[in-house]
Amino acid sequence: MKQIVVAGIDAGSSAIKLSLYDGVHMKNVSCPAGWNPKEQAASLLAAALAKQKVITPAYLVGTGYGRFNLPFVTKAMTEITCHARGASYLLPEAKTVLDIGGQDAKAIRIDGQGKVQDFVMNDKCAAGTGRFLQVMANALGLDVAEIGNIEVGADGQQCTINSMCTVFAESEVIGLVNRGVTREAIIGALYTSIANRVAAMAAGIQPMPPVAFTGGVAQNQALRGELAARLGLLVITHDQAIFAGSIGAALYAWDALQVS
Repeated sequence: MKQIVVAGIDAGSSAIKLSLYDGVHMKNVSCPAGWNPKEQAASLLAAALAKQKVITPAYLVGTGYGRFNLPFVTKAMTEITCHARGASYLLPEAKTVLDIGGQDAKAIRIDGQGKVQDFVMNDKCAAGTGRFLQVMANALGLDVAEIGNIEVGADGQQCTINSMCTVFAESEVIGLVNRGVTREAIIGALYTSIANRVAAMAAGIQPMPPVAFTGGVAQNQALRGELAARLGLLVITHDQAIFAGSIGAALYAWDALQVS
């Protein structure tokens, strides 16, 4: 019997996420978006299908920042819809989703089936996004992946980052470094700044617990703790949380296949 597989692709600003689904198993892979996200997405899909010994997916839903640049998808869907569904799949108890992506941050209130009840999104500036954290990491002489491994508050120093504008905040960070403030203290201040911004944004939808934390920085325990403190709510995550968008897209692809 021929294996039926559908696919969801989340074309983000910094990474391409792909989920393959056969009605039972969900397989997730990713790669950097690079300078040509369309080619990267096509190569990632081809390699994943070859590994599953599948020539082409029966249905393919594209979502994310670059979804309209994927001519090979069957259908394009908004990232809000797909992230909500994917987060609910990973964390069925979640009632709110907080996603911090490369270029935007979004808060989504969902029902028990992962359908959107309300949402708010910051896509006009880099404040509170993965890009903001990346710029600050560079100012500290670090790779963004290294930030999550630094234990904040261990040295007892404290400081604040007053600006959420990426350009001005970077200047603040450079100034703090030149005054001898430790990386640990600066990173702690950055987490507080991001959490304040995201919590203020999320307040617009009256978030309900538990809150599913998704996106590229969802595994950062210190940032998750700051978000929980600012929201005053339980914040949970999943080790596959970065794939929430592509998982949701794959689930919608499967739904579409069943009714076609």
